[in-house]
Amino acid sequence: MIMSRKCFICGKEPVVGNSVSHSNRKTKTLWFPNLQMINIIVAGKKIKEYVCTKCIKAGKVAKAVR
Repeated sequence: MIMSRKCFICGKEPVVGNSVSHSNRKTKTLWFPNLQMINIIVAGKKIKEYVCTKCIKAGKVAKAVR
């Protein structure tokens, strides 16, 4: 299964840009959000989704108890 790479709550996705070396050479790179798969409660149902750590820390997610 391929990871979604998108936060279920805030929609945070990978960012594309250039890594710039000391000699000013550019290389394309991707920066990924820190996603964790957790059990959450959405509309009264327990589902397993990828959520970024910022949303978890901010309390935007209702964690489901096992």
